[in-house]
Amino acid sequence: MEQALDELYATPPPSFVSRREELAAEARADGRVEEARRIRAARRPSLAAWTANLLLRSEPEESRRFLELGRALREAYQGMDSAGIKELSEQRRSIVAAMSQQAAGLAAEAGHRLSEPVRREVEATLRAVLADQEAAERWATGRLESALTPPTDFPGRTAATAPAAASREPARSTAATASPRSRAKDEVAERRRQKQERLGRAREAARAADRQVRDLRAARKDAEAVLERARERHDRAESDVSDAERRLGQAREERERADHERQQAEKECTAAAEAVSRAERAAREAAREVKRLSGRSTG
Repeated sequence: MEQALDELYATPPPSFVSRREELAAEARADGRVEEARRIRAARRPSLAAWTANLLLRSEPEESRRFLELGRALREAYQGMDSAGIKELSEQRRSIVAAMSQQAAGLAAEAGHRLSEPVRREVEATLRAVLADQEAAERWATGRLESALTPPTDFPGRTAATAPAAASREPARSTAATASPRSRAKDEVAERRRQKQERLGRAREAARAADRQVRDLRAARKDAEAVLERARERHDRAESDVSDAERRLGQAREERERADHERQQAEKECTAAAEAVSRAERAAREAAREVKRLSGRSTG
């Protein structure tokens, strides 16, 4: 069942419905009525959703790193200051742009060039995967039916500080006898330590994003070089085909001329043979006449 659905959502949208009917019919023929019903209930993905699914299936390692980056960024954004958030936002835009361009290239290779609105939907889906855990889980299934909408921003401080405060509660209870000033210093030190940890995770996430952007740009450069070489080979082959077609045309014309000359020569040869035959008959008749006349004169 899962394999059938995976295959179905890997099918380009124009062929989705017909393939869905084929898979459902196969399940019904095997007596798997419930599976046939689930297959028939599958909705055709939009072009943007199919492209996002295609990226996940075609580049599993990069997609895994992208999901890990999203987890790191969501953690790093909790409690970050404005400077750190700005730095991570720039990294996030770079990696999303690189991934969406790679997805568009995969779709084009599969015969579906993306319009600008569809490309924006793919980018929005990737932004949602980075910012939202539920969106990341949905994309990880490889069965998106529609593009995802990213939240307005990453999770803020509130979600991060609540667990931290809860984790400090036992410490506070055990230090109830400490002076208010001492407790305040401890809390300030704890907040500073947690902020440094978040900053470290954020910087690591930024470095990971930088590495992935560089890797994607290098892969794109290599792909562009391969494409350029392929275009050059195509142009040379097309030129060779044109030359071959021209030579073939000339050869056909030459063959037609030679065939015409052959036919003419055959006619002339036949006529010459007939003329020789007639001349030989005439010579024989003349010889017989000479012989006849010679016999009369001697008699």
